[in-house]
Amino acid sequence: MADQSEPALPHAIALAWGVAANPQRGPKRELSIERIVETAVGIADAEGLGAVSMARVAQELGYTTMSLYRYVTAKDDLLKLMQDSVSGIELPAAGGEDWRAELRRWTLATMTQLAKHPWITELPITGIPMMPGELRTLEDALAALARTPLSGLEKMAAILVLANHARVAVAIQHQLSSAGVSPEEATGAAYETVLRELLDPAEFPELRKVLDSGQLTDQEFDDAAFGLERILDGLSAYVAAKGSGAEAPAPPKPDSDLEHYAKDPKVKEAAQRRREAEKALREAQKRELEALKNARERAKAAAEREAARRRD
Repeated sequence: MADQSEPALPHAIALAWGVAANPQRGPKRELSIERIVETAVGIADAEGLGAVSMARVAQELGYTTMSLYRYVTAKDDLLKLMQDSVSGIELPAAGGEDWRAELRRWTLATMTQLAKHPWITELPITGIPMMPGELRTLEDALAALARTPLSGLEKMAAILVLANHARVAVAIQHQLSSAGVSPEEATGAAYETVLRELLDPAEFPELRKVLDSGQLTDQEFDDAAFGLERILDGLSAYVAAKGSGAEAPAPPKPDSDLEHYAKDPKVKEAAQRRREAEKALREAQKRELEALKNARERAKAAAEREAARRRD
């Protein structure tokens, strides 16, 4: 018998891996999780994520909303399944490139896939990858780094940086497009003209230099590609240093400022007050539990006396 104390696998993950129980009853066999997810993805691609609802998907399929809930128990689960269904990327056949070229191909393929389904960038990130499609995509990236001297955690961190770059680049374009701003409007001549009117050279000297150079509105310049190459430059330097036996530069300690603040007397005093408040809360909760216990015992004793009186 399974240990009931163990946390259950989230339903969307169980569905994606095919380990969730199939509905015992439901509408005709033509309805399936795959059809539900495919229909929802089609709606999101055509009309945006906001158009996706259980009722709308059911309407498109010709079933009642309750029929869908026999297969997908919540909209959040549906959204997770939608994302996973389109998370796979198509990588061109490797031509013996080095890891940098393979990671470049992986990142560009990720951006291409996100651009096909930009609504993915609107979904919140709620945890580490657990869905099969996500993990297959992660496996492809790890394979590119297999020949490097990076540790497992370093490989995962490098992939996270590249995945974030791809997601942000596509999200920016998606948000501009959703706002009705074309790439030409965002970087075109009209944008340059407005900036010239707004920017005081005395207040924005460096920005005016870039504007006067004519480069700020250069539509041939690919910001995302530039950022990707600079990320790969940094990663290449790190891999080279580690491969040569030299000690790779350690990342700055993120809690260095916190350590400094922790020595502040005011912070120490606030921490002490917090601990005292937490202790007082625990004591109050203990007293409340004791009071409830006593009340239940008194009520039980009263009930027993009343029962005895009636018997007599």
